[in-house]
Amino acid sequence: MVVASGLLALVVGAAFAVLLSSVADLRGSERRARQSEQVLVVANRLERIVVDLESGQRGFLITHQEEVLQPWRDAQVAFPEQAATLERLVAGNPEQRARAQRIAQAGTSYIRDYSVPLVNAVRRDPAAARSVAATDEGRRRIDAIRAEFDRFVATERDLAAARQRRSEAADRRAIGAAAVGLAGSIFLIIVFAGYLTGAIVQPIRRAAAMAGRLADGDLGTRMPEHGVGEIGVLERSFNTMAGSLEESREELAASRARIVAAADQARRRIERDLHDGTQQRLVSLVLDLRAAEAAVPPEQSELRAQLARVADGLAGALDDLREITRGIHPAILSEGGLGPALKSLARRSVVPVELDVDVQTRLPEQVEVAAYYVVSEALANAAKHARASVAHVDIQADDGMLHLSVRDDGVGGAAPGRGSGLIGLTDRVEALGGTISVTSPTGGGTALLVDLPIKGP
Repeated sequence: MVVASGLLALVVGAAFAVLLSSVADLRGSERRARQSEQVLVVANRLERIVVDLESGQRGFLITHQEEVLQPWRDAQVAFPEQAATLERLVAGNPEQRARAQRIAQAGTSYIRDYSVPLVNAVRRDPAAARSVAATDEGRRRIDAIRAEFDRFVATERDLAAARQRRSEAADRRAIGAAAVGLAGSIFLIIVFAGYLTGAIVQPIRRAAAMAGRLADGDLGTRMPEHGVGEIGVLERSFNTMAGSLEESREELAASRARIVAAADQARRRIERDLHDGTQQRLVSLVLDLRAAEAAVPPEQSELRAQLARVADGLAGALDDLREITRGIHPAILSEGGLGPALKSLARRSVVPVELDVDVQTRLPEQVEVAAYYVVSEALANAAKHARASVAHVDIQADDGMLHLSVRDDGVGGAAPGRGSGLIGLTDRVEALGGTISVTSPTGGGTALLVDLPIKGP
């Protein structure tokens, strides 16, 4: 492995060295080509500015209209900037830089010494300016500038052609280096692949297959520990990790179940304390107030009315307390079981409920509590958010599983990740080893499906 890896690294390294050198040449050539293209664009733009100068002043000489001079004015403003740009682009080539400077000087002289005086002369005396315009000075100046442009462009094109030839040579070197490196690499890889397949690839594939089963939740999967060296270490580490994950999952499931059970016990204790303590005391107070109200003489009607109002308010508070107590932990669930508790819940529901409960015996307390709260939360959501006209609740117990479904014909759009209600239900169901799923297409109602193991997780 060491020898083969060294040879492969040597061949590939040499090929890459040549490739990198060729790529550097190509990048330089490409950069210079872009610069040449930009130089030609600026040169053409500068030449068009000179043409605009000439055509603008010629139109003014013919028409004597100031609006004809607008291109001429724009050209005067643009010429210095474009000339400076051209000089900057060819700063690295002394010959082209000298030509660019001559073009800039000739254009500036043409504007300052010929074009502007000519336009001013036409403005003062159009008839006298015709003799000035008729001279060959303007044509001579323009021809000289254009000749300088022609030499500049021709030289720049020759430079571009030379750069293209160097780029093609770099291309050929890169292709040759790639071919040699590829051939050598293929030969060494073929020799090397046979060993790697048997010594490393097959064990790694087995590890990947086992990891897939582990990711799917099969924490009891294990790898055969037949490998040597690093492969053997990998196999043993994999098995150790799988065992640790399996143990952690069991501990987590037991912990979640204990937390849910402790919460239910606390709710039941609070419900019992309220029912047996505060609620009974309020009932006694209401009876005492009613007795006091009845004992008030008829002539004290105001006192009788005041006692009646206090008794009614206290009775309302008692009803509120009963409703709160029922929400904390309904006593009917502990006393009568899941069926009667769900019937009571359906009667109180704002949304009409069609209830079908097929449970012949009492279920474990934690299963009944979980099923009750699933139905309670689903009906509450149907009333608050779904705008449903009816809800269907179906519960069946068979083969050691409790199958529960709640469906409504509302607007849909519910998701397990929205709101704490569905998240809390998911935690409660999964803590018991069950599964929960929500199907709620927009406009298609909501279906909540829950499967709970009756014997616990």
